[in-house]
Amino acid sequence: MEIVKQMLLLLLCFPCLGMGTTVGSGKDKSSGTFDAFLAAWDAACKSSGKVKILVPSGTYLLNPVKFSGPCRDVQTLEFMLQARPQADILQGTLKATTDLNKFRNDEGWVQFGRVDGLTVTGGGTFDGQGAVTWPYNKCPKEKNCKVLPTSVKFVNTNNTIVKDITSLNSKFFHMALLGCHNFKGSGITITAPATSPNTDGIHLEGNSGVTIASSKIRTGDDCVSIGHGNSFVTISGITCGPGHGISVGSLGRYKDEEDVQNIVVKDSKLIGTMNGVRVNTWANSPVKTSAINMTFENLLMRDVGNPIVIDQTYCPYAKCDNSASSKVKLSDVHFRNIKGTTTSPVAVTLKCSKGMPCEKLSLHDVNLQHAGPGNISSTCLNVKAEYSGTNNPPPCE
Repeated sequence: MEIVKQMLLLLLCFPCLGMGTTVGSGKDKSSGTFDAFLAAWDAACKSSGKVKILVPSGTYLLNPVKFSGPCRDVQTLEFMLQARPQADILQGTLKATTDLNKFRNDEGWVQFGRVDGLTVTGGGTFDGQGAVTWPYNKCPKEKNCKVLPTSVKFVNTNNTIVKDITSLNSKFFHMALLGCHNFKGSGITITAPATSPNTDGIHLEGNSGVTIASSKIRTGDDCVSIGHGNSFVTISGITCGPGHGISVGSLGRYKDEEDVQNIVVKDSKLIGTMNGVRVNTWANSPVKTSAINMTFENLLMRDVGNPIVIDQTYCPYAKCDNSASSKVKLSDVHFRNIKGTTTSPVAVTLKCSKGMPCEKLSLHDVNLQHAGPGNISSTCLNVKAEYSGTNNPPPCE
């Protein structure tokens, strides 16, 4: 246990060095903080058995950092970012540098990679300080844009737990899971203004065995976005809004994409979001892929713009190449027990690919009402959906 004590001391000494107090005034202490974090991680990773890194309450300015494995003799590694509310100030906060020159291309801010048995917890906050950099984000309007840094990345990790942490004002995505297996997230709080660009709450790509539960996400883009290559993903107990809703996609844009399968989104609330639940694929896909066995059930919508959407002509820009239909095959897609109110006269949009029409698509007990006066309707293209139970809006004819 001696190595563990030494590791903890490296972090507990932060306040003694003046690194755990005021951030943004006087001397930039991010370099010293960076070195201390890496030293603690290195000591922990070279240890054995069950190891804990304790980040004491305080505020730390941190440059981009990668906490990388493999940690060969470590059974479990807990990264604990403590939070102790005192005088209405949430302590235990990591603050990202606002200097974009500190980030290399496609580099995130805090990255955990190639680690088995990692737990990130403690109630603390990852503050991306994104408001300063949002004006430099051209991605909402330009297809070939420079992507800003994601706040927290998990890359090729196994058996990961993320619990009771907060992500605040990310520069781009708040959290990204890339190539992870057996990931469990719960009690996650994500916050950014509704106007913040591309601040997806949790983005998934190339993962298997992911559970995200009991979390609150208020942001400027998708609360959860499930990209290509994901399988056996369950999203439950999410309170989403503001934001763009919960989405599978967008899919079918790049030539190296892989299939999506076995996705469940359930037992969640969407409040004041631009969309509810949706599946988006690009037209003119470079390769054939599929997205199969996806279920959206037990969802409450409150003043949601577009509660149910399948859009296989997805285009977020002024103009896209729609010369060929989407090559993403959608099959076994089910919407069940979805209730609430919508601000849109078209509450259900099922716009499938002409070249690869949707198959085995069903709606059961979808009961939506217009938040204002007037009726609501459905629109369908290249699909014959199956309906059961009580459905409002009425099915497409």
